[in-house]
Amino acid sequence: MIQALGKLIYFIINGVELAVFTLAMNGLSHLRRLRDSRIYFTLFRFWCRSFVRALGVDLRLHQKNAHNLPERYILIANHPSAFEDVGIPALFPVHSVAKVQVKDWWLVGRITEAAGNLYVDRDDPDSRRAIINTMITALDNGKNIALYPEGGCTGRRITRDFKLGAFDVSLQTGVPIVPVFIHYESQEDFEWRDPYTLVDKMWHFIRTQNPRAHYYVFDAINPADFDDKAAYARHVRALYLQWQKKYLE
Repeated sequence: MIQALGKLIYFIINGVELAVFTLAMNGLSHLRRLRDSRIYFTLFRFWCRSFVRALGVDLRLHQKNAHNLPERYILIANHPSAFEDVGIPALFPVHSVAKVQVKDWWLVGRITEAAGNLYVDRDDPDSRRAIINTMITALDNGKNIALYPEGGCTGRRITRDFKLGAFDVSLQTGVPIVPVFIHYESQEDFEWRDPYTLVDKMWHFIRTQNPRAHYYVFDAINPADFDDKAAYARHVRALYLQWQKKYLE
């Protein structure tokens, strides 16, 4: 009884913190000088951590990398859940590439846009081509970027070939790729699939009996080791299949 009461109080405190923080971040997003600034981006990462606490997720970073991460990098990850949208920036200083519909999410969309996230319309070939130049510009401006080479939430297992965008940009810029492998112990609660909405999934996160999330980061991969983007993508996908076998099977 006492333990349950303590959890309820903790949940309420974190929920109130997130609500106040969200309203403040939304208000600050209207200040042009702060939009896409280092200050707002730092606040955005604190906001992501507040979101993680409010959802009650036990987010764990596993540093499998033998060497320090490079100063600039392109982070890629598998994408089983909507939770990565706050989980990744809570742990890493990255600007995420997201589907353009995220900009229209109530309150949250404006915050992510002001934080400097990058957007692509997956159904528009021109937008998919343009995002390559947008990513290159972001890297040239000293930003780290994050994206999901499967091209969206594809379930708890890797089934698709990796899209080539991240590998193309890495080869063009010489910026290495940092791979992160993600898995949730309560896979069914975290996996985002039809017919569930984002609100449904947030409720699932809160109610899950096993809220533990594992984010494994590995050594950066040097693009100089590859001759073309397709071979680069196949090599990295093979690594993900190895990690999937190790951690999920």
